[in-house]
Amino acid sequence: MERGTAGIAVITGSGMEGQFHLAGRRVVKTRYGSTITYASRVGGRAFYVLPRHGVEHDVPPHRINYRANIAALSQLGVKTVIATTAVGSMKPEFGVGQLGLLEQFIDFTKGRSSTFFDGRAKHTDMTNPYDRELGEALVSAARKKGMNLRTGLVYVCAEGPRYESAAEIRMFKVMGGDVVGMTGVPEVVLARELGLLTSINPDAHSPEGMDDVEYGVAIARKAGFSRDRVVNALDAKDFQAFLARRKR
Repeated sequence: MERGTAGIAVITGSGMEGQFHLAGRRVVKTRYGSTITYASRVGGRAFYVLPRHGVEHDVPPHRINYRANIAALSQLGVKTVIATTAVGSMKPEFGVGQLGLLEQFIDFTKGRSSTFFDGRAKHTDMTNPYDRELGEALVSAARKKGMNLRTGLVYVCAEGPRYESAAEIRMFKVMGGDVVGMTGVPEVVLARELGLLTSINPDAHSPEGMDDVEYGVAIARKAGFSRDRVVNALDAKDFQAFLARRKR
């Protein structure tokens, strides 16, 4: 794919990269390091796939080069990002194998490079970190494919790679967390810095930035669900129409 022809990228989490046909391996060099992306296609729609942990799943959560990943997608002309992430549920009603969409996050990471603005004071609004219109399009597409996505989830991002203690889980629940994972932050923060600032802060300038970010087709940890349901949602006609509108 030539730069800018896709406009959409899927960042895959644990176990998801094998669901897509990966072709056109491409090394994208950024000032933060290099990232490997792949070309893929569903229902005539071309998009990029970026395996967050690498295709061999050999990069742990705290060692992922999040800045290089997001900068690479921006350089490729990506405007819309859908990311999958494996999570542990803290809500009995959100059981193993269910899918959902994130609405908010709580950040408990430490030691990660979490901004592109190290050299200047630039503050990014995170009131609503995930794109609502894109989320609604995904919900509608999933419903027409017979999938029910749980919405409004609050995601707690822990540092990893260890799992959380029982006391930490109790604290996260008190704070309003629904699910816990290790990769959603700073990914969404960096994407917002390169994309939504144009509409939020008039001082920002990102001509190749991302306009939409919807992170979190949330997958319960140890889930045994059929992963092709995610691909089916991407192929739904109304979701394809949504992407076409956003491309104009």
